[in-house]
Amino acid sequence: MSIPARNLLRLLGASAVLLWLAAALNFAVDPLQLFRPSRLFQPMYSNDVRLQNAGLIQSQDFDTVFMGTSLGIHYRQSDIDRALGGHSVKLTMQGSSSREQAFVLEETLRQRHPKRIVWEMDDFIFCDAPEIDADIYLPAGLYRRDAKGIAGYLFSGTMARESAWMLLRAIPHLRPAVDRLAKFSISDVDDINVLARDTDIAALYNANNAFASFVRITDPARAAYLGEGYGYESEVQNFERDVAALIARYPDVQFDIYFPPYSILQWVAMRDASPATLKIVYELTGHVARRLTRFSNVRLFDFRAIAEITHDLGNYSDVIHHSPDVDLKVLSMLARGEYPVDRAAPTASLDQLKAQAAAYRVER
Repeated sequence: MSIPARNLLRLLGASAVLLWLAAALNFAVDPLQLFRPSRLFQPMYSNDVRLQNAGLIQSQDFDTVFMGTSLGIHYRQSDIDRALGGHSVKLTMQGSSSREQAFVLEETLRQRHPKRIVWEMDDFIFCDAPEIDADIYLPAGLYRRDAKGIAGYLFSGTMARESAWMLLRAIPHLRPAVDRLAKFSISDVDDINVLARDTDIAALYNANNAFASFVRITDPARAAYLGEGYGYESEVQNFERDVAALIARYPDVQFDIYFPPYSILQWVAMRDASPATLKIVYELTGHVARRLTRFSNVRLFDFRAIAEITHDLGNYSDVIHHSPDVDLKVLSMLARGEYPVDRAAPTASLDQLKAQAAAYRVER
């Protein structure tokens, strides 16, 4: 055998050894806790929720799932538990589509059988999105726990690096350096994707920021953004596929669904800069309300027309994202069953919103 051939074999052999060492390390440490809750090592978590959620589903003890978009991302699980009772797991994902949310919920329901789903649902999630297996941001195999997903996890160099950091973190004087280098650097599941405790809330959430966002999105050069991705027929189809069909498959699960309290400026922006989009949103959410109120296992709440929240621009960092104080108010309203959508008049709260948006005048 020639020298180049022997060198190639050595290289292949060394690579195979490294791959199997990485797999053994990942299996032993299990940084995502896909196989077992961490007991030998301090569990660590990542803010990459599309990745981390696959592990939370397997490692956490819960009977309630909190699902949503960035409008629900900063909730703390401890606050959800305190307000609503039970044990929750937060699986919210920034910018997530109904297709992504339904997939994650389906796998959670199939594998862990929670009794309750609390679902923050906004109109934008029903815009078209890639098929799950074509979604480059969501590791579907990890949720399904199929052969491809598990193999990719075990033989991942990235996971091996995080496993090594977790081992090194057991050495006290190395912890500060490890926390700076590791992607899995959160030690408490309650701190995943929440605002830091020293965040200046007043600097982040105030009327100036909300109004600046309004001016930006209604600028004629950017106003097309307001209508991007919206289409009534396709969104209705996505709702029926991802939400209505899912709920119908799990009649014994309680679904508490709510429309979040956007600031009034979001509706006014569409009214002034993209009225066609506003019409689609009104028609879409009217359809959603009528359909959801037909399910006996659904309680629907509409927080969009609560003027004391939505007209107080100090509650917002832009035209839709509300402050931690409003997070707690939302949980409190859900706990008390306030602002339910009436099954006999499912569009009554929508009519209130329409009237407020039509009457509101922006003070520049």
